[in-house]
Amino acid sequence: MDSAALQFDQVVVQYRRRGLSPVRAVAGVSLEVRHGQMHALVGESGCGKSTLARAATGLIPISSGTVRFEGREVAPLTRRARPAHLRRLQMIFQDPSASLNPRRSVGSQLDDALRLCTSGAGSWRRERVRELLDAVGLPDSASARYPREFSGGQRQRICIARALAAEPTVIVADEPISALDASAQAAIANLLVELARRLNLGLLFISHDLAIVHHIADVVTVMYLGRVVERGPTRAMWAAPLHPYTEALIAAQPAHDGAGTLPAALPGEVPNPAAPPSGCRFHPRCPYVLDRCPIDDPPMVSFENGRAAACWLQEPNGSIESPARKALKHAGESA
Repeated sequence: MDSAALQFDQVVVQYRRRGLSPVRAVAGVSLEVRHGQMHALVGESGCGKSTLARAATGLIPISSGTVRFEGREVAPLTRRARPAHLRRLQMIFQDPSASLNPRRSVGSQLDDALRLCTSGAGSWRRERVRELLDAVGLPDSASARYPREFSGGQRQRICIARALAAEPTVIVADEPISALDASAQAAIANLLVELARRLNLGLLFISHDLAIVHHIADVVTVMYLGRVVERGPTRAMWAAPLHPYTEALIAAQPAHDGAGTLPAALPGEVPNPAAPPSGCRFHPRCPYVLDRCPIDDPPMVSFENGRAAACWLQEPNGSIESPARKALKHAGESA
């Protein structure tokens, strides 16, 4: 991994509503994705993950802050041609069936992508189509077939091949496995990791499947109600989460002990983003809530080894301990 390829700096995205105050779906998010890095973005539905993905690729405008790709600002898409350098920033969507034209063959759709992104002749493009299909584990014969003739997992492989046609340096994958059956999910996740490693791609992998994230990600950013609440290396985060929300997400994963153990339930639901709670947005669901949590929004506190969390239980330059242990210390100090 080397320099940052995709950077978000205090990005805010708002959706306007006629006659009502705007909904702030993303509320000041900063993160970066490096070349060759698998960076996962996780959180419950409605936390702003997909909105951030669309802002990253210019599909929706941002209200403030900046998104930069390889040092240059990403502007919202217009009817004009996309700037050439932004073709190296590609996106894979959740539903592969909706991403492909059902009336055109797979080969013609890949050829379209090559014609837009390269100046190669027809014979070169035909050979390149075969190479792209081979890169995602599909046979040459797939070129003449139509999307309806493939399974969901195979369609997603076609979408990945189309993204690779632009020779990207960063891929934003927005819930790329959630619409697939269980047998295809791991295969697609592993394919993305293998391609990212081999081609030195930066991969922003957006998901709510923590088991897959734990398996493939180098770094994880946790979002809650439009804000980042924790970020750090995957193994370190699973070993000792710093934020109560991260702790709850990890505890909510199904156990694999063979005893039929049910996962711990996270109490309550994500609040309405149009009317977020005051102070820390997680405080209505937090088991360790302090007196100041409903009043003041906690800042992001940095720790060693690239870890950070936004929680009043954590202190700058403090020790890395679980939220439960920190809460006990706070309770003792208060007593």
